[in-house]
Amino acid sequence: MAPAASATRSRVSQPARDLCLAPGRTIDAPVVEGGRYGRMFPDLPSASFDEDRLLALGADGGICDGGDCDTESHIEAGQPFFGQYLAHDITADRSPLRAHAEINSLRNIRSPRANLEALFGGGPVGSPYLFDQRDPAMLLLGTPDGDLPRNQQGIALIGDPRNDVHAFMTGIQVAFIRAHNRLVDRLRADGVAESNLFEDARLALNWHYQWVILHDFLPNLVGNQMTASVINDGARFYRPQGEPYIPVEFADAAYRYGHSQIKGDYQVQPGGRRFSVFPDLGGFQPLAPEHVVDWRLLFDVPGRQPAQRAKPIDGTLPASLIRLPESITGRVDLSAYRSLAARDLQRGQGTGLPSGESLARAMGVVPLTRAELALASWQGETPLWLYILREAAVRGGGNHLGEVGGRIVAEVIVEVVRNDPESYLANNPSWQPTLPSHEAGAFKIRDLLVPAG
Repeated sequence: MAPAASATRSRVSQPARDLCLAPGRTIDAPVVEGGRYGRMFPDLPSASFDEDRLLALGADGGICDGGDCDTESHIEAGQPFFGQYLAHDITADRSPLRAHAEINSLRNIRSPRANLEALFGGGPVGSPYLFDQRDPAMLLLGTPDGDLPRNQQGIALIGDPRNDVHAFMTGIQVAFIRAHNRLVDRLRADGVAESNLFEDARLALNWHYQWVILHDFLPNLVGNQMTASVINDGARFYRPQGEPYIPVEFADAAYRYGHSQIKGDYQVQPGGRRFSVFPDLGGFQPLAPEHVVDWRLLFDVPGRQPAQRAKPIDGTLPASLIRLPESITGRVDLSAYRSLAARDLQRGQGTGLPSGESLARAMGVVPLTRAELALASWQGETPLWLYILREAAVRGGGNHLGEVGGRIVAEVIVEVVRNDPESYLANNPSWQPTLPSHEAGAFKIRDLLVPAG
């Protein structure tokens, strides 16, 4: 690994640090090997790149600078934001969230789960500030127009502060609060005992959430064939011994695909103006009424105009992510540190990831050619994060991940769900969603965010 140029530079640019949003706030969970983190391919050597050349790839004007990024893929614009919410869920630090044994009895608090941990916190007993004290089975809502509950200083009352990082995360959190409360109402109407309402509604929402992960989100991200292969045949490379872990190949490369799906700006309300994610829709403050997201503009709903589309996955990021404002990054010594792409590249080197080509060979996949990579003057093998994005562009048409990135993501997500002792896959694999959907027989993410009927 190339050493930092100076002590000051090393302090600012620690590769395993999160993208700072403000003092003490981060977008991503810390990635350190050991405990919940490990390696899917431990025998592959780390790729080493000159740090200055690596940062130049992601810096303002570099290969990853996509400018306005107004091109469109076939994928709904809301899909990468749901993917970010899922990332927060499976990387949540569970130790402080599960303080009481009643809800934690079936779980290892250090094991990654797709189970809305940050939505429910420690439940009505362990996290009472998340719940309506007049009806403790119900999660607490904020303003009627769609914000989270907040304290007197505008800080969200929330199990994971990352789910208030921008308006889209805030909106998903609010939508899940409402979905849980709808389930409480329905179960109460069905005669479920008050003592069981919260747990029954929590489990029901988790199963619906896991269903859309495996039957909507994942097929859109890796393709139907890859999804079916991993669900039906199991994983080839991700085989945790005992409890699941999060591979750094997933956390620091393959699952950072979504940064390349973000467009320059979005319309969040019918007839409203367009906003960039940062700084326009930045979070950690009360949500302005004009920033409340109408999910019908980001996910296709039958009977309405098609939703906005995500940007193709191709290795470029919009200017708003290449030139992040100081209010998000904090003070930095090099302009490259304002770029999320540069930080992604540096993070991969900091955690010792192999090159994209070496990982492709280990998986039995024909590596991309120099022409397919289209990285101009870059010499040598390719940083894994950038390789996976270019693979998506040339072998997934920009709409979904290719074989290397897609298999890493599919295996980790499917096996995390499968190994959760509370999941529908572990308990009742033939289960079907029971909440209403906008289209018969096709329950999707939109049906959690935009209730049918």
